[in-house]
Amino acid sequence: MSDPFSAASEPGASRPPESQQHLDRRYVTAVVSAISVIALTAVAFIVPVPYVTMRPGPVFDTLGDFDGQRMLEVDPSVTTYPVSGSLDFTTVSVTSVSSDVTFVEAIEGYFDDDVNVVPRSLIYPEGTTADQSREASAAQLSSSKDSSRVAALRAAGYTVPEAVVVASVDPEGAGADALEADDVILAVNGQPVAVPSEAVDLISSLTPGDDVTLSIRRDGQTSDVTVTTRPADDDPDVPRVGVGLGSTFTFPFEITNNVGDSIGGPSAGSMFALAIYDLLTPGELTGGLRVAGTGEIDADGTVGSIGGVRQKMAGAAEDDVEVFLVPAENCPEAATGTDFGMTLVEVSTLQDAIDALETLADDPDAKVPTCE
Repeated sequence: MSDPFSAASEPGASRPPESQQHLDRRYVTAVVSAISVIALTAVAFIVPVPYVTMRPGPVFDTLGDFDGQRMLEVDPSVTTYPVSGSLDFTTVSVTSVSSDVTFVEAIEGYFDDDVNVVPRSLIYPEGTTADQSREASAAQLSSSKDSSRVAALRAAGYTVPEAVVVASVDPEGAGADALEADDVILAVNGQPVAVPSEAVDLISSLTPGDDVTLSIRRDGQTSDVTVTTRPADDDPDVPRVGVGLGSTFTFPFEITNNVGDSIGGPSAGSMFALAIYDLLTPGELTGGLRVAGTGEIDADGTVGSIGGVRQKMAGAAEDDVEVFLVPAENCPEAATGTDFGMTLVEVSTLQDAIDALETLADDPDAKVPTCE
C-alpha cells in the first residue's frame, strides 16, 4: 500500500504549471513595486529637504489700522492732512526656521508661479535658531521704522539732525576698554562727524597702530578717549577700532509706528515713509488709488532691493491693488511674468515714489517710470 503522505515527495507531484509560476512571479513583483511606491511616497511626504518656500503673505494699509489701533500716530500737536486710497506694505510668508519643507512640498512650490523655492541656507545661515531669527527680524523692523521716519520728515521739509552712535563693541577689539554701546561719537581726532561714513573715513586714513582720539558723549557727559588702532583681521593694512557704528536721530516730534512683533524685516520701510509723508503734507498722495509696494529705505531716502518681489506682487493683487512700487534693482524680476493687472512703478528714491504717485493721482493713465 502506498504511503499517502509520501506522494508530495515524488518528482513533479506538486509543481504548478509553468504559466502559474510566471503569474506568481509577476504578482510578487507587482506587490514589491507597490510597497516600494508606497514607501517612497511616504518618505517624500515626511523627509525634509534643505529648502524653504516663499509664498504671498498678507498686505497691510499703512494709512489704516493694525491690531485695532492706527498703524501710524503723529503727535496730536502737529498738523496732519486727510488721506485717501491705500498705501499697502506687502509681506512674504516664509517657512520658519523651526519648520521643514518636504520633497513633495518643494516640488509643488517649484511648479507654482506664486511660490519661490530657495536653499534654506540663503534665508537661515547654518546654526540659526528660532530666537536668533526673530531677534534679527525685529532689529531690521526697528531700523526700518527709524529710517522711514527720517526720510519722510526730511522729504516733508523738516530738519532731522543725525549723530554717530556706537552700535556694538567687540569685547576683544581695540576699543573694548574705552567705548560702550550707545556712546555718541562727536569728533575723530578733532574733526566733527555727523554720519557713520565720516567717522569710518577718518579712521581708515590712519595706519594700524596709530592712536585715534574720539570725542564722545555718554550719559549727557562729553569726554575724549584714545584708542590704539589694530589691523583688520582680513587686511593688515586697514586700521580698526573694534566697534560697529550706527546713527541716532533727534526727531522734531513723535511719530509712533504700531506695527508689532508679528511682522519683521526691513522691506516695509518705503511704504511707512510714504504714509508719514502723506499725513504731513497737504493733498492726497494716492488720489484715491489703491497703491502697494515694497523696498528697504535709508535715512537719505534711497530705496533698496528686497527679496520675494513676485510673491509680494501676488499678495497685492489679491487686495485689488492698482499701482505697485518696485525698487529699481527688483524691476527685472518683477517684470518677469504677469503684472497681475497692476502698474509696476520703478523707484530708486522716496522722491521717485512721491513724484510718480502725484502724477498718477492727477491722471491714472499718465506715463511714469515703470518696470519693463
